[in-house]
Amino acid sequence: MARAEKILIIFSNYYEDITKALMSGATDVLRSSGMEFDAIEVPGVLELPAALAMAVKSSKYQGYVILGCVIRGETTHYEIVSNESARAIMELACKHRLALGNGIQTVENRDQAWARASVEGKNNGGGAAIAALNMIKVRQELQK
Repeated sequence: MARAEKILIIFSNYYEDITKALMSGATDVLRSSGMEFDAIEVPGVLELPAALAMAVKSSKYQGYVILGCVIRGETTHYEIVSNESARAIMELACKHRLALGNGIQTVENRDQAWARASVEGKNNGGGAAIAALNMIKVRQELQK
């Protein structure tokens, strides 16, 4: 089955306001590039890898954009969520040769999250979409 010219955005909406900014950046980039996209929401960052694994099974996307935010709290939960989600996503990307843009923010506080998520700031959502588009091109070049 040939893949459609489409990207899947998988996002955690745990911090709804921050995710909204990340989504805005990602969708702006994808729309301006002419790439179609679908989006699916999961409850938290730890659920992102499972959703990616499910999506890969369908083989209907050229690439993936993963969006979410982890803000350090008072316990070690931050390290577990940050490290395990990153490890699982990287493992899936390498195993399945995915064109993927990882826009999971791991920050100390909400101010850092906003500075990175805002389209007027670092625009990490847009950066993740650009990374996915670039990785699609890399895969195409390597398959020639």
